[in-house]
Amino acid sequence: MLITTTLPRIFSFREKEQEIELADPSPSFSPEAVLNFYAQTYPILTTATIEGPVINNDAIQYKFVSQIGTKG
Repeated sequence: MLITTTLPRIFSFREKEQEIELADPSPSFSPEAVLNFYAQTYPILTTATIEGPVINNDAIQYKFVSQIGTKG
């Protein structure tokens, strides 16, 4: 018998050498919608890209990577 479970999603980003973990506002939101949701609170996320998903420790992890201050 197979048992399925929904893994929780974890969203995080780095600001000023500190890793900030964000709660999932709604499981129905796409990762892009979560990014837009939190960009209102954290303006650094307005130019961020999404890395992931990576499954780690029974959770789906997404990282928001800011493009401000990077050269390339």
